[in-house]
Amino acid sequence: MSVLDTVHALLSLAVENGASDVHINSNKPAFLRLNGRLESVEMNPLTPEEVREFIEYSLPAQFLKVWEQSYQVDFSYNAPDLGRFRVNAFLQRGIPSLVMRLVSENPPTFADLNIDSGTLANLCKHKNGIVLVCGATGSGKSSTLAAMINHINDNFDRHIVTLEDPIEYRYRDVKSIINQREIGIDCHSFADGMRSVLRQDPDVILVGEMRDRETIKTALQASETGHLVFGTLHAANAQQAVQRLFEFFPTERKHSLQRQLSGALRATITQKLLPALEGGGRMPASEVFVLDALGRKTIQNGTFEKIEAIIEATVENGSKTFNQDLFQLVKKGLIAKADALNHSPNPRQLEMNLKGIFLSGGAIVN
Repeated sequence: MSVLDTVHALLSLAVENGASDVHINSNKPAFLRLNGRLESVEMNPLTPEEVREFIEYSLPAQFLKVWEQSYQVDFSYNAPDLGRFRVNAFLQRGIPSLVMRLVSENPPTFADLNIDSGTLANLCKHKNGIVLVCGATGSGKSSTLAAMINHINDNFDRHIVTLEDPIEYRYRDVKSIINQREIGIDCHSFADGMRSVLRQDPDVILVGEMRDRETIKTALQASETGHLVFGTLHAANAQQAVQRLFEFFPTERKHSLQRQLSGALRATITQKLLPALEGGGRMPASEVFVLDALGRKTIQNGTFEKIEAIIEATVENGSKTFNQDLFQLVKKGLIAKADALNHSPNPRQLEMNLKGIFLSGGAIVN
């Protein structure tokens, strides 16, 4: 069996079993990620030469130099009759490895993802500002963003431009016009893409990742000049997300950036994926920080440590803490109590809540 046949057999096995990722390491059996857990595959391991052969076969020509110079590369791979996969190829201890993630051809809806459609739909109505979707790798950020772009496409006449590395979901124009640009193929970098996107008459801009000063600076400028910007950021909660933005800029810019961000930021959505109780799969839990006057004042004053308390106190505008969401998911029978406690930022408080004990103004209320 050729290396191409072997990899396609692994991808077929992944699709049949609903795996999200395929891990291929040289000289080791492959692993599938099923419902968040890694399961090994009984097989003869691929040699380093075979893994390298597949990488060089599947890699778009534009990325060959990146692979040869950087020893790591992201790209999309289309497996006939199986679908598209987002691929990260890299070296570890000098030998090649791959992680391949199945990407649905059809962007999801809010209902598909079991996420709060009301709050997200309201955020999609904005004509300007920045919405950040945060979380660790594999927490569902891309899917949530895709659902929001899909919602805008179905309901509003907008020109949407996406900058992605690589392109995952593919959209067809419904009410909106959507142009998808892939880093490395359609533009050199997120920063380059952001510099040119403002000349393309966009209403909505999706930035696959906010990972450098120039990209964030241009996104802020775009949000202030009548554009709605969606982006992702690696952060564990709203406070960390806000503070992380400041890390890209010199200290002397802090006060002006506080004023700028307080006016531009519409919301942060931070996600985790937990095992679902019914039907397998995973269930998203999220913290949502929707900014109102108090939230904007907090950012402008730089009192970021108050963000969690503000989220708890502003549920009526769509905000919610992780514990508030985990509490509801357990009560609805969607996730296990043990998993909720394991993923909670404050498990002691969540344990009390699940027993019917809540804190109100510093007092315990039963």
